[in-house]
Amino acid sequence: MLDHLIKGATVVDGTGAPGYTADVGIRDGRIAVIGIVTEEARTSEDATGLILAPGFVDPHTHYDAQLFWDPYATPSLNHGVTTVAAGNCGFTLAPLNPDRPADADYTRRMMSKVEGMSLVSLEEGAPWTWNSFGEYLDALEGRIAVNAGFMVGHCALRRHVMGPEAVGGQPDKEQLDAMLRLLHDAMDAGAWGFSTTQSSTHSDGDGQPVASRHALPAELLALSKAVGEHEGTQIEGIVAGCLDQFTDAEIDLLVEMSAAAGRPLNWNVLTIDSAAPARVPRQLLAGERARKAGGRVVALTMPILTPMNMSLGTFCALNLIPGWGPVLGLPVPERIEKLGDPAVRAEMVRRGQSEEAGVFRRLTNFGRYVIGDTYSEANRGLTGRVVADIAAERGLDPFSCLVEICAADELRTVLWPMPTDNDPESWAMRAEAWQHEDVLLGGSDAGAHLDRMCGAPYTTRFIGDCLRGRKLASLEQAVRMLTDDPAQLFGLRDRGRIQEGFHADLVLFDPERIDAGTATLVHDLPGDSPRLDSKAIGVRAVWVNGVEAIRDDVVTGAVPGRVLRSGRDTRTVATR
Repeated sequence: MLDHLIKGATVVDGTGAPGYTADVGIRDGRIAVIGIVTEEARTSEDATGLILAPGFVDPHTHYDAQLFWDPYATPSLNHGVTTVAAGNCGFTLAPLNPDRPADADYTRRMMSKVEGMSLVSLEEGAPWTWNSFGEYLDALEGRIAVNAGFMVGHCALRRHVMGPEAVGGQPDKEQLDAMLRLLHDAMDAGAWGFSTTQSSTHSDGDGQPVASRHALPAELLALSKAVGEHEGTQIEGIVAGCLDQFTDAEIDLLVEMSAAAGRPLNWNVLTIDSAAPARVPRQLLAGERARKAGGRVVALTMPILTPMNMSLGTFCALNLIPGWGPVLGLPVPERIEKLGDPAVRAEMVRRGQSEEAGVFRRLTNFGRYVIGDTYSEANRGLTGRVVADIAAERGLDPFSCLVEICAADELRTVLWPMPTDNDPESWAMRAEAWQHEDVLLGGSDAGAHLDRMCGAPYTTRFIGDCLRGRKLASLEQAVRMLTDDPAQLFGLRDRGRIQEGFHADLVLFDPERIDAGTATLVHDLPGDSPRLDSKAIGVRAVWVNGVEAIRDDVVTGAVPGRVLRSGRDTRTVATR
């Protein structure tokens, strides 16, 4: 007898093949039968007119902590994501050195700063009972509703071995050997591989460059080589040029890391903008050179626009503009006073719009900001309005107007910069990039930057756009790019397709309605901390390992997800 039977669905199986009408039967967590099914089932449902697709695979998340207080990985699961890759960007919660209890506090403060996680939530929502990476994985086993695989972070390896000297120091031979042993132990326990960052935007809770940014190429290559000694492993790497354009040295480093491991390396995130037409070919040069060297370098890119809000009151990308950090890092009363000085504002604008600002220069067109949440009587009615219009009414330049608004809210005002890359030319460039062999859809950062952005709904929003919007890809292509493509990159065993014998990770949705709701601020994290959430529209149900986990955008309470471990749940993916 079947456990559940989905009758008359239009099956889009993840391979890119045309959809077809069939019944799909589930038994013991797997897809038991596809076709005209007459076998009895304990439960069944009529799915006529609905699309049945494999569960979506999100290749870049930061759910490492959130899964402890939210085993459903919301809102990703609501939007059809059944498998998440975490432990990215060199940041993980393990291993922790048992001889230095303060390392847990350092890790929490680093994650709060660099990934925008609530410090209170990190302190109150996770048990912090582990030392080894295997103990961390065991702490999640049997209590999550999604499938989750984890890289082991370079920063945690360095901190475990070198302590505070991990920031600024270089390991001696014994310390490097100790890092290698930790990495091997983590992969023996099921870590998917190794992640690292050298991005200039990544600083710890003390404002210092995170530990991995101090690593020299020899260290990175040694750790990469270790990855190649384990089955079903990967590398995820971030360099400074990921936000703009790679230097030759950065391309060489990514290529050499992948070739040393004999494993794919993915990086996040490829931004596509018609105003910078040379960026994409330059970034994809890494993949071309990797193939010649025996490696594989894959760029993640988002198929939708995911706005990130800003604030003059809390740390955000504005702090990274040259010359802005010292001003925006002052205590709020002093910051307001400093921002009130016309000379200070003029110098900030000058530096923000100069060549030295690089990729952050796009954030300084303050007339194109939209006012979000406000808190003072003086700002009543400004929510949703464009700063340029308000500035014209007040006879101010846009930045001075923005500062005036924020000062009235004691700098709590939420600011939304309008995207500069929403033109037809940029979308045409995206559609072309999606077809490239070295490009994979993803990069949601789900689980991070919780009150600033909401990337998790990219799956439903993209499919809705393919069906009823720009239609830059067919439904079958869109589903393949969200399911089988990432499953193949990670070497997931028996996942990513609707195929007999595969795990029953499935999403059932209405093609006339599938979409994502507007991101709204909710306070449902430990300590009443805020995050942005988005409702899933048109998603009828989501199954993880054959168990219904979502029904009509509501979690069922079941926790059928698995910690996916390298080797057991992943196979080695060839780079040639």
